[in-house]
Amino acid sequence: MTTVNPEPLWRPDPQRIAKAQVTRFQAWAAEHHGAPADGGYPALHRWSVDELETFWKAVTQWFDVRFSTPYARVLGDRSMPGAAWFPGATLNYAEHALRAAATRPDEPALLYVDESHEPRPVTWSELRRQVGALAAELRALGVRPGDRVSGYLPNIPQAVVALLATAAVGGVWTSCAPDFGARSVLDRFQQVEPVVLFTVDGYRYGGREHDRRGVVAELRRELPTLRAVVHIPLLGTGAPEGALEWSALTAADEAPVFEQVPFAHPLWVLYSSGTTGLPKAIVQSQGGILVEHLKQLGLHCDLGPEDRFFWYTSTGWMMWNFLVSGLLTGTTVVLYDGSPGHPDTGAQWRIAERTGATLYGTSAAYVMACRKAEVHPARDFDLSRIQCVATTGSPLPPDGFRWLHDEVREDLWIASVSGGTDVCSCFAGAVPTLPVYTGELQAPSLGTDLQSWDPNGHPVVDEVGELVVTNPMPSMPVHFWNDPDGSRYHDSYFDTYPGVWRHGDWITVTSRGSVVIHGRSDSTLNRQGVRMGSADIYEVVERLPEIKESLVIGIEQPDGGYWMPLFVQLAPGAVLDDALLGRIKRAIREQLSPRHVPDEVIEVPGVPHTLTGKRIEVPVKRLLQGTPLEKAVNPGSIDNLELLHFYEELARKKA
Repeated sequence: MTTVNPEPLWRPDPQRIAKAQVTRFQAWAAEHHGAPADGGYPALHRWSVDELETFWKAVTQWFDVRFSTPYARVLGDRSMPGAAWFPGATLNYAEHALRAAATRPDEPALLYVDESHEPRPVTWSELRRQVGALAAELRALGVRPGDRVSGYLPNIPQAVVALLATAAVGGVWTSCAPDFGARSVLDRFQQVEPVVLFTVDGYRYGGREHDRRGVVAELRRELPTLRAVVHIPLLGTGAPEGALEWSALTAADEAPVFEQVPFAHPLWVLYSSGTTGLPKAIVQSQGGILVEHLKQLGLHCDLGPEDRFFWYTSTGWMMWNFLVSGLLTGTTVVLYDGSPGHPDTGAQWRIAERTGATLYGTSAAYVMACRKAEVHPARDFDLSRIQCVATTGSPLPPDGFRWLHDEVREDLWIASVSGGTDVCSCFAGAVPTLPVYTGELQAPSLGTDLQSWDPNGHPVVDEVGELVVTNPMPSMPVHFWNDPDGSRYHDSYFDTYPGVWRHGDWITVTSRGSVVIHGRSDSTLNRQGVRMGSADIYEVVERLPEIKESLVIGIEQPDGGYWMPLFVQLAPGAVLDDALLGRIKRAIREQLSPRHVPDEVIEVPGVPHTLTGKRIEVPVKRLLQGTPLEKAVNPGSIDNLELLHFYEELARKKA
C-alpha cells in the first residue's frame, strides 16, 4: 500500500457534514458523556473504542432504546467469546421496529416492488396491524419465547410481517430464499427444529414463474417438529392440505403485544455459506442487533424518517435482515422481489428511480456488470434523490468507484462496506462526514476496534494483515446452534489470536484511517512470501471485455512449490487464444505483481458460487488438492454443482 495521500474522489460538503446524524450525535455525546467535541469522526471513533461502555450507553440514549427493566451495567463481561451486554435489561426488537406507526400511521413503512417495477406501499399502521394479528395467532398456535419460526419466502412484505411477529412473541426467526433447493434448506432448518413454517407456492424471477410446491411438501415431510405450515399464495394456488392461510392469520385488527425478553435473548438464526460441512447456525440477540443496527443505520448510513432504503437482497442473505432493520430508524424500506437484471441490466436503477430511494445498496458484482454492459444510470433514470450508493458482497474495485462517480453523479457518496453474516453488520464502511478514496472503505465503524495484524499479532498500518476486532460488538453471536461446548464458535474466530476476533479477510488499514479489503485470508495467494487477495486479481482480469468471470487458486505443492491456476469463464464469442492469454498475464504483471502471474490460464464453463453469490475458492482448492467432492464441499450450499465436476476431473488428470 502506498502511504501517499491521493486526492479523494468525493468530499462531503459542509452542509451535509453539519446535517449528518453522526455530527449531531458527537456534539450531544460531548456534552453528556465526555466524547471529544473536536477532531471529527476519527476522534469520535477513538473515544468509542477506548470508552466502549460509555459509547454504547450513549447510543441507547440517543436512539431512545426502551428498556422495560433497566440494565445493571453496559458490559457485564467483556471477554470474547462470551461478552455479556446489558445484563438485567429486557426489551423487544419488534416494538422498536414499529415505533413510527404512532406518529406516521399513514406513511409507507414498506414499498414492495416485483418485476413489474410498480411500487406498492404498506403503511406503518397496516404493518403494525398485521404484526399484531399474526403475533396473536402464533401465540394461539403455542409458539413460546425461544421457539423457532422459519420462512421459505422471497423478499415480500409477508416475510417482514412474519419476522416482526416472531420477534414480538419472543420466537427465533430463520429464513431461506425459495431459490434454495430442499436439501440446502433442510441443512439449515433441521438444525434449529422450527415449530412453524411460512411458505410460498412459488416465486417469479427473470420473467418466469417457479413452482415450489414440491419442495414445500418435502420440507413438511422432513421437519417433524412443525406444528403449523402457513401458505402464502404468491402464484395464486390454493393451500395444500393441512396448511393455514396467510390471509386468515392476518385478518384481525389487533394491537401487537410485545414480549419483553432479556437483552441476549435470540432474535434470529443466520447461516454461514457452509461450503464444507453443515452451515454454521449463527444466533444473534434481540438487544445486540437492536443497538448495533441503530448505530449502523442511524449514524453510519444516516437514515431517518425522510429516507427510502433499498438494498438488493434475498431472504437467504444477512443483508435482508439488515434491510428490515431500516424500520428501526423510521425509514421506508424498499423490498424488491425478482431478478436483479430483468428485463435488462439497468433494472435496479429503474427500481431506485421509481421508489425514490435515497440510499441504494447493491453488490459490487452488479456495479461491475453495469459498467461492462455500458449502462448509463444518470442518463436513463432520474436518480436525483439518491444520496448514497452502497456496495458489499465483495470488494468494490477502483474502476467501480470511478464508474459510479462518472455515471451516477459526481456529488455521490459511495459507501463500500464490509462485515459479515457472523455479526450481521459492518466492521468498516459508510461515514457520511468523511471523504471517499477510490478503492477504499471510508473508516472502521464506531465501537469497532478494527485492526490489521501480522502473523505475530502485531498491528500493522499501510501493510496487508488479518482483519481482527479486539473488543466485543453487541451483535457478535451469542452462540451457534447445536454447539453445546462452544468449540465450533471458538474455532471459527478465536483459534488464531486468543480472545481476539479474526474474521478471515486480508485488509490494509491506511495511515489515513481508511480500509482496503483484499479478499479472504484463507484463500490468499502467497507467492514467494508476497501475499495478495484474490479480489485484486479479479479486479484486473475482469476489466478485460472477453472475461465474464474468473477464479484464482493458490495451491502449496508437496515439493514446496506453488501452483497458481487462473480459471476464466469467457464472454460469449470470446476465444482463449495466445493474444488473450498474453493480455491477461500482462495485465496482472503490470498492474499487480509479476509474482502473481498465473502458472496456467484455464477456460471453464462457469465459476461456482455459494447460494448467496460468493465465489467458492476454498472448496475448489480442496478439490484440486485431491479431496473427494463430498468432503470438499456441502453440495446444498452451491448454486451449480455441475460446475464442480470440471475441477474434480482436472484434479484427477493432474494426479
